[in-house]
Amino acid sequence: MSKKCEVCGKGPLFGKNVSHSHKKTLKMWKANIQTIRITESGNVRKANVCTRCIKSNKITKA
Repeated sequence: MSKKCEVCGKGPLFGKNVSHSHKKTLKMWKANIQTIRITESGNVRKANVCTRCIKSNKITKA
């Protein structure tokens, strides 16, 4: 499954965990991507969309 939203383009973010001793390890924050059925110009198809776009009605569910 794609890790990027097809509507807004939101994807994974990268950074570092910083422990109490200030030792840094790599970390990745993943966007909450859901595969849902949407209607687009009269056609129904599946799309990978983030939950923020679903909640804000940027797409119409089928």
